[in-house]
Amino acid sequence: MLFLRTLLPAIPFLSLCVFAQEITVAAAADLSTALPAIVAAYTKQTGQTVKLSFGSSGNLTNQIQNGAPFDVFFSADESYPTQLIEKGLAEKETLYRYAVGRLVLWVPNGVPVDVEKLGVQALRDPSVKKISIANPLHAPYGRAAEAGLKHFGIYDQIAGKLVLGENVSQAAQFVQSGNAQAGLIALSHALAPAMKDKGHYWTVPFDAYPTLNQAAVVLSKSKQRDAARKFLEFVRGPEGTSLLKTYGFSQPTETH
Repeated sequence: MLFLRTLLPAIPFLSLCVFAQEITVAAAADLSTALPAIVAAYTKQTGQTVKLSFGSSGNLTNQIQNGAPFDVFFSADESYPTQLIEKGLAEKETLYRYAVGRLVLWVPNGVPVDVEKLGVQALRDPSVKKISIANPLHAPYGRAAEAGLKHFGIYDQIAGKLVLGENVSQAAQFVQSGNAQAGLIALSHALAPAMKDKGHYWTVPFDAYPTLNQAAVVLSKSKQRDAARKFLEFVRGPEGTSLLKTYGFSQPTETH
């Protein structure tokens, strides 16, 4: 009887541990400032812990295809989640657009160009020796940057200045650290505390590059599908939406 009396109070605790088992989220690099804030709010409300892994959407997709044990995937576009659904690696019914990303041209305070006045033409200035962008081969923001430069007709003139980051976070690091004098990066990075007061930016018009419709999906091999879906519900709810807006993301329903 003593054994049973000792064990019974532990049963609810064991159930709580199972419920609160950690989920793992693969997320596009432009979310490296917004998503930790969302996770903190979610954990505070639910007690559920969330592990984050950031990278370019293309590289994360390759990891998922090679068996990486993620539960949820937040991409910087829709094409990569769609590819996973077509291969049976993600649940089609969970796919949704959580945000629209914005591309900006960011210049550090020490670079003598008025990017807010000149816009993309600031990249012609002799003081701009290097321009950082994400790698277009596997980063949606890199493809957006390339498209924007071609839209304004200056890609060929400045192509020799381009330095490629593995993802948009690394592109932001390049220009923040002084290894580039300008960078085409995510607005979410320009608004982050590490960069907010250290430079100026010009918002690239929406019509200059393909819309960065950012989508999320629950992965088929997840062992925590219910927890994964609950996290997605939180992100698309009022608190998650508000935090995304704080870091410069628009909602897909908004007019651009």
